[in-house]
Order: sequence, then C-alpha cells, then structure tokens
Amino acid sequence: MLKLTSSERSRLREQAHSLNPVVMVGDAGLTDGVLKEISSSLDAHGLIKIRVFGDDRATRIGIYQTICTQLNAAPIQHIGKLLVVYRPKQEKTAGLSEEKSRRGVREVKTIRPGSGAVRSRVKKLSVKGNERVTAGGKVKRAKARQASPKKKSLS
Repeated sequence: MLKLTSSERSRLREQAHSLNPVVMVGDAGLTDGVLKEISSSLDAHGLIKIRVFGDDRATRIGIYQTICTQLNAAPIQHIGKLLVVYRPKQEKTAGLSEEKSRRGVREVKTIRPGSGAVRSRVKKLSVKGNERVTAGGKVKRAKARQASPKKKSLS
C-alpha cells in the first residue's frame, strides 16, 4: 500500500471532489475483472472514485483495503459508498510519446476511387506537422488561431 502525508492526501481529496465515479463494484463484489478495470483506470487517471453498492460498511472497508494492497494504491477518502484511490500514473514508453510530440514530416496515403473502367488512384503525400489532408486529398495548412479584439488591444 502506498503511503502519503496528510497534506498530500488533503490536496488529493480537494482534486477528487469534482470527479465522478469511474468504476462500480456490484453485488458480485471485488472480482478479477473489477480489479483489472480499477488498475487500468488508475493508470489512465491516477486519482479515481469508486462506487460500492451494498449496505454493509465492514464489507466496503474490506474492499477498500483489498484494492489498496493488491494494486499498490493509496487510500485517500471513504465517504459512504464512495471510495477515492490514488496511484501515480504509469509513464508510457518514451519513444512513442517523443515521436508524437515532434510530429515532423509524415507520409499519408490518399485513394481516389475510380468508376467503371477507371482504376482507383493511390497517391502518397508528405504532410508536415501543421498541415492536414482534406477529404478531397488536398493538403492544407493549419489556420492561425483567431484572437478576440479585446485580447488584441491588450497586447
């Protein structure tokens, strides 16, 4: 189980206030599928709310402790049927995120369908980071973002 200081737990409780429950634990209890879903939600979000259906408080506390120990997560808050759990997000592979952030020149294949005796034409295009390919197969540059007149006068 992950240990946090009281100030860290307080900050996380504040962040969790506006969250909606992402996982529901039903009458079947804490199954392997539910644990897997909680783990994937923790990987994606880091801080999640879990709703536990059932009126037995002791069972809910047992579920809460089981989740935290098996998934190496920190218990943040338990109010009624809502459980708040935190685990730091898992870092993704560096190569993939680095490749997406650079977004240099990429190859795009467009297909213009033929009709009857005319064959379909496949065309390879080089598209830069700020360009896009339209439905018609043309390359267009991204437009500059519009600024409001109020912001223009301030700068």
